[in-house]
Amino acid sequence: MDGSHRQVDDRSSWRFAQVFGDISAVQDVKDEDIISAVAFNMDGNFLAVGDRGGRVVVFERVETKDKNHRRHVEYRFVTEFESHQPEFDYLRSIEIPEQVNKIKWCHDQCGGRFMLTTNDKTIKLWKVHNKADKAPSFGNLLKDTPRSLGIPRIVRGSGMVGASPKRQYECVHDYHINSLALSSEGTSFLSADDLRVNIWDLETTATTFNAVDIKPPSLDNLVEVITTATYHPKSSAVFAYGTSRNLIRLCDLRASALCDYGSKTFNDQQASSQRTYHQEIASSISDLTFSADGKYIFARDFLSLKVWDVAMESRPLHTIPIHDSLKPHLPQLFEQDAIFDRFECAVSPNGSHVLTGSYNNNFHIYDRMGRGGVCIEASRGRTKEEKLGATRRNKTGWVGDVNTAKKVVHLDWHPQANIIAIATLTNLFLYGAK
Repeated sequence: MDGSHRQVDDRSSWRFAQVFGDISAVQDVKDEDIISAVAFNMDGNFLAVGDRGGRVVVFERVETKDKNHRRHVEYRFVTEFESHQPEFDYLRSIEIPEQVNKIKWCHDQCGGRFMLTTNDKTIKLWKVHNKADKAPSFGNLLKDTPRSLGIPRIVRGSGMVGASPKRQYECVHDYHINSLALSSEGTSFLSADDLRVNIWDLETTATTFNAVDIKPPSLDNLVEVITTATYHPKSSAVFAYGTSRNLIRLCDLRASALCDYGSKTFNDQQASSQRTYHQEIASSISDLTFSADGKYIFARDFLSLKVWDVAMESRPLHTIPIHDSLKPHLPQLFEQDAIFDRFECAVSPNGSHVLTGSYNNNFHIYDRMGRGGVCIEASRGRTKEEKLGATRRNKTGWVGDVNTAKKVVHLDWHPQANIIAIATLTNLFLYGAK
């Protein structure tokens, strides 16, 4: 994989690099093994993957040279740990699954790397570091006399990488946590559920600041929910959250400590006036992210991906259609619950391209200025186009010409290079730009 981040915009630029997982065992997929979160750390040297079974697997970037002295970069497994376990909320009589909803890496400290993980209710801070194994050694036995007492000593071995829990932030969110984001300073983070956005100090687990609360006096009057939230990359006082009404609210804590309605609201009013009932559901924002300079917001919903200029609230700069062919099938997708799939998006290091997922194990890379893009199937070899007959379209999971059972929902882009991580069910694919 190439470490540069020049612009890449054609299919031939991207090459399959690695895959983790057994791609031959697609028919025997276990629910607990399905990947639910993917995240590079801040320098891209580590990659963490969470699954529905509450496990987190960490990979490390390693550079090697072949016999021709050409540099080769790959990721290798370093450790795995159980982040969350199933719980039961006795007050509400509901089960809390162990699924890892989000992973967010923090700044490195004291020779260790830290990450935040969360399930529906509990956020945990983990330290990933080298653990030196210790064992008794009898190499210093006293041999002056046959009756001398042997005194063993403890020696350190080569060690191994492991994860240790450091803090646990819990009992704050009444609804399912859908977002984690670290501030630009790295001293605080936000967490969001359906109705609230809380801001935490990394060092404090007992208290949190409730910055956004859109819960009405009566839930019968509820008109929207929070679907995602993220921090501005340059300012710890600015964050944004998206809602089920296809709105983005940009909040500035310097203007107001309570940001229920935000300092700016980004709303594509022309598109909203033309939506049907099912299109309204499909317009719910599933993910949003800033460009590295903070000038642009990329927002993904079920049907499209929109590029917003932070300085212009009235309309998006570009609307990139993703699932135009599925518009006639929205009622069927609603019946299958596929319309609620939460596709993520990620931005290239220089902000020129945006990455997002789709069905048929496809992922898309688009130019930020709307000058085109590519669609690539996550697989070991070249993408093979095949014509779909009517008999196959009627199979379970097929809607139109797409297989909703095969989808790319979770992904991430290396923060400093053109390397992308793509999750498909239980497999993790890595692609690099040639």
